[in-house]
Amino acid sequence: MKYLFFSWLAVFVGSWIVYVEYSSYTELCRGHDCKISICDKYRKGVIDGSACSSLCEKETLYLEKCFTAKPNSQVYSGNWGDLQGVIKCQMEEAPHYDLGGEMEPRKEAVPAAFNKPTKGTSVEKFREMIISHLEAKVGDQANLADLATQVLSFTDSNKDGHISLPEARSTWALLQLNEFLLALVLQERDHTPKLLGFCGDLYMMEKVSYSPLYGISLPWIIELWIPAGLRRSMEQWFNPSWPHKAKISIGLLELVEDIFHGPYGSFLMCDVRTTTFGYNERYDFKVMDAHYIIPEATFQERIRQQRCDVDMDCLYGTDCLTSCDLTKHRCTTEVTRPNLAKACDTLKNYILRGAPSDLSDELEKQLYACIALKGSAEQMEIEHSLILNNLKTLLWKKISHTKDS
Repeated sequence: MKYLFFSWLAVFVGSWIVYVEYSSYTELCRGHDCKISICDKYRKGVIDGSACSSLCEKETLYLEKCFTAKPNSQVYSGNWGDLQGVIKCQMEEAPHYDLGGEMEPRKEAVPAAFNKPTKGTSVEKFREMIISHLEAKVGDQANLADLATQVLSFTDSNKDGHISLPEARSTWALLQLNEFLLALVLQERDHTPKLLGFCGDLYMMEKVSYSPLYGISLPWIIELWIPAGLRRSMEQWFNPSWPHKAKISIGLLELVEDIFHGPYGSFLMCDVRTTTFGYNERYDFKVMDAHYIIPEATFQERIRQQRCDVDMDCLYGTDCLTSCDLTKHRCTTEVTRPNLAKACDTLKNYILRGAPSDLSDELEKQLYACIALKGSAEQMEIEHSLILNNLKTLLWKKISHTKDS
């Protein structure tokens, strides 16, 4: 019945969808331009990396389906030999045309992503650059030197024991990206997809089989025709069993734990929508898009510069809100809700629906206590840790004896 419904709906609105999307597709999906740009820099010796030869010479790494939402951040599914993954590439904005004048593209600023380090920079100097950059991003942490050593090891993409200038330039460009930085910080955990390779600031991550975290993702035009009740029923069709949902939920709670006072500082989750997360075939939780998981030190530096008249002027992403100091018309630096409260809000309907009867009341009580958390986690560290541990223990006890765990 559900397949018949989708078929009918696709026929009914299919031509409209094509019409709406076609005019903007060439501006939105620019994977071909991205490859040309990256490979041109590779052939000129500006950049290098573990994926460059496969992308630009052997052509064993190739882009497939476009998932791009913003033109300056290209996202494609891709293949690299036997590996399947997601390829991401940073680009300047597409050319714009003034239909009232000459058909000349507007001049765009050439990105300076690959102009550092400069020729003649020693490895030791590059190491100092990395530590200084990391300190600016995550604050003065005791073990930044260890993280810098990991970055240098990653930079030596061909593992020949030497770091070339093109390799260093690629790594420097990647270090500017929140997602890459988070992947480095959490590389010993399983919450972020593994980095498979890179060339310049184009990189490939392992494929995450299922997203969004729950429910289904439909084109907006189809969403218009689906009643809310039917939408909720459809989400149930595509959700995993409750024990699997519990395992996925524990993964999200562990991510919150890992990025709160982790070995390399604290991070803020500024987009906790379900589309940001997913899971694999083993029901391991995965971060799909880490653009808005930002070091707290970086967030505070940015937000304190923000001019404001009301609190909503102090919103970063969809979920990091501070208050407006009306005496200075500047945003304060403390978020109104900690990561844990936002994560619990996202999980509430997902994990309560279908929960075992002997667990549901206590689980609901713990979730609402979690959602009620206010202020930064630092201000309420004991309560934060207590609720987090209670939720994890509650879920884990229920599934630890089953094969689903």
